[in-house]
Amino acid sequence: MFDRELRRFREAVERGNSLVSQHALDEMDEDRLGILDVEPAMLSGAIVQRQRDRRTGERKAVIEGHASDGQRLAAVVKLTVAARMVLIPVYRIPDHD
Repeated sequence: MFDRELRRFREAVERGNSLVSQHALDEMDEDRLGILDVEPAMLSGAIVQRQRDRRTGERKAVIEGHASDGQRLAAVVKLTVAARMVLIPVYRIPDHD
C-alpha cells in the first residue's frame, strides 16, 4: 500500500542518508538498541501507519520490522526535502504472551 514511500526510506538507509534524532537516540539507549539493530528493521519492515504532525503538517510513517536479534521494533520516520530519512523515536515492541 505504501510501496513507493517505503522504497524511498529503504534507499535512504542503504545510502547512509539518514539522521537519528536525539529522541531516537534516547529511546534506542533505553531499549539497548544500536543503529545496526535498527537498519534490518528498516530494510525488511513495513509501513503500518502514516501520521501527520498537527502543528507542522509534516508527514511521518511508522515502520515495524525485526531488529538484528529478531526482536520486533518500530520506528517513526520522516523524509526531509533532501530525501534524507530522519529517525524520530525508535522502540522495541513488547512481546505479548
